[in-house]
Amino acid sequence: MRTALFTRYFSVAALGLATAAAHPAPAQPAAAPIANAAALVAPAVHPAFTVRVVGQGRPVLLIPGLTCPGAVWDETVARYQGRYQCHVVSLAGFGGVGPQQPVPPALLLGARDQLLAYVKAQKLGRPVVIGHSLGGFLALWMAATDPGALGPLEIVDSLPFLSAIQNPAATAETARPQAEQMRQQVRQGRLTPAAERQLVAALVTDSARIAQVARWGLASDPGTVAQAMYDLYTTDLRADLARIQQPVMVLGSWAGYRQYGATKESTRAIFAQQYARLPQARIELSDTGRHFLMYDDPQWFFAQTDGFLQQPGVVKK
Repeated sequence: MRTALFTRYFSVAALGLATAAAHPAPAQPAAAPIANAAALVAPAVHPAFTVRVVGQGRPVLLIPGLTCPGAVWDETVARYQGRYQCHVVSLAGFGGVGPQQPVPPALLLGARDQLLAYVKAQKLGRPVVIGHSLGGFLALWMAATDPGALGPLEIVDSLPFLSAIQNPAATAETARPQAEQMRQQVRQGRLTPAAERQLVAALVTDSARIAQVARWGLASDPGTVAQAMYDLYTTDLRADLARIQQPVMVLGSWAGYRQYGATKESTRAIFAQQYARLPQARIELSDTGRHFLMYDDPQWFFAQTDGFLQQPGVVKK
């Protein structure tokens, strides 16, 4: 029961938004830039993303989730830019950011490698990485691929293998047929704006935030979203987590599916199972927040993040 419910949760968080994104809408005006933005790194250097650099101090790389641009981190950047140099990533094809054409067949692999190359080229020196949803998956993949390149990781409502939520025995190979079907559906899917808002309402509580996330979904490139979802469902990072040596905090949500029978304990068990190869990970679950924890439970989210950043193993000497 609990795995079926958790699968439904992530299906809304991922596939639901992806399908909504396959119904393009006129581009929305870009969010107002945060004061003191230092630079916008040219996309020609790394076609998978652009980066906005804000603030001073130890570098922090912030990676958004599916269909969201870097603006999803605006409040987080506003809080930390006085103490940290925030490198805010916007992935190509999400939230109105122009997509790569054609969409690469190994989209997330390319994003992983280009993000690692960015960290080294900019000489960021083991930055803290905060990733939400798909961004959390990329953060884990980067750290497992090059353990020495990154500093501490904060993973916001993300898991190392989505296909295993429903079936813990699933492998990347056994997941491919269903993932391929999903990829084809997402490329062609159509939702009305009202239907999309209804989907997003499972992920966010506040009506203004629902509208904002829905706009980003409608402005995303359907081919990019479809490929990103295929990559997520066919890439299993669970065994690779053993390569990660730095401190890791995992923030999770469950409250949005309380009405379907999910409990905090059953959700924690799923997180613990998926992160079993990462014993140093600290898993914390919000009592009220839905998938966008930084929007739904900001006081808790920032208290957890503040505490994590101040831990002796996280603070850079």
